[in-house]
Amino acid sequence: MTHPKDAEDADVDEIRRIVADIETGFNTKDAELAVRHFAEDGWSVGVTGVRVAGREALLDAHRAGLGGPLRDQYARYRVGEIAFLRPDVAIVQKYAVGSDPRGRPIELDHTMIALYVLVKNGGRWQVAARQNTMAPVNPVASPRPAG
Repeated sequence: MTHPKDAEDADVDEIRRIVADIETGFNTKDAELAVRHFAEDGWSVGVTGVRVAGREALLDAHRAGLGGPLRDQYARYRVGEIAFLRPDVAIVQKYAVGSDPRGRPIELDHTMIALYVLVKNGGRWQVAARQNTMAPVNPVASPRPAG
């Protein structure tokens, strides 16, 4: 099955908006926005290796994290590569760096890389899975911007 260029452009735009919503949810401590785009049966693995499955469980975990240990943490996200495995399945690399509440970068000894798997259901992209990984500030392989 082919994936026409105009469809791909619209899909890339929607995927970028989803990641932007997740970033906004994190930075405003809005758990509902942070998980809005997850599929009902979606799951996420955090940097501690804990897997949380199902949108309701993800919402509970985000409420606890954003209201607790992450309440004073902020980040800036950048979408890296987006690859379409099929017209309705995409993998997305996201890079996150620490910031102050106004979005200005701050010095940390780590950064975050995440891999998202998105599926298109009913004409709408949803996050099926996400894996967060802590990484050194200057990783060996530099991220390439999505084209």
